[in-house]
Amino acid sequence: MVQWITSDELVPYEEACAFMEARAEAIARGEAEECIWLLEHPPLYTAGTSARREDLTDPERFPVYPTKRGGQYTYHGPGQRVVYVMLDVGKRGKDVRCFVRQLERWVILALAEFNVTGHIRDGRVGVWVERPDRPRTVTGAMAEDKIAAIGIRLRKWVSFHGISINVEPNLDHFTGIVPCGITEFGVTSLVDLGLPVTLADVDVALRRAFDLAFDPDGVSTCAVETAS
Repeated sequence: MVQWITSDELVPYEEACAFMEARAEAIARGEAEECIWLLEHPPLYTAGTSARREDLTDPERFPVYPTKRGGQYTYHGPGQRVVYVMLDVGKRGKDVRCFVRQLERWVILALAEFNVTGHIRDGRVGVWVERPDRPRTVTGAMAEDKIAAIGIRLRKWVSFHGISINVEPNLDHFTGIVPCGITEFGVTSLVDLGLPVTLADVDVALRRAFDLAFDPDGVSTCAVETAS
């Protein structure tokens, strides 16, 4: 069983980290159920294990929190659905790459509920949407914007941290960092794409898509996805 928690108030980042670490330890000991936590944070930046100091372009704008999740700099704030995943990867095949692909697939399936096509790109972590309505990039590639970020950490084969999906955040807040170290592409949100979507709508889509992305019995579906 997976427990779903939704927080209606903004959750301080340090409070969220403390909860995740304690819950991950309890899951590893077999004393608690797996958990999906849906929340929002007040405006802040987080620095993953690969963060480069030069990518924090406005260090005084919002609080900056070092974190041991993978990835680089990420923004969190109101209007963004943060999804913290405390799942037993050990019981789900002990395949970290597969687990990340399942997270990506989960986001893509949820976005599809709103007729948004998400893409995974080699060398670019997260989920992206194509923007044929915008000028091509300096390299001649189609313009793309990031709509969801992914960054996890494992302890004793239990995951924490997770996903953030841009529903209706203030996109100007992303300008204080180079999101995930990528300068060629931008950032978007569901509302920026012209969709009148709420956080509650995204929560419903995530719950519907969960069992399609993750086998309910914990059996890896990555081999099947790769073969297709």
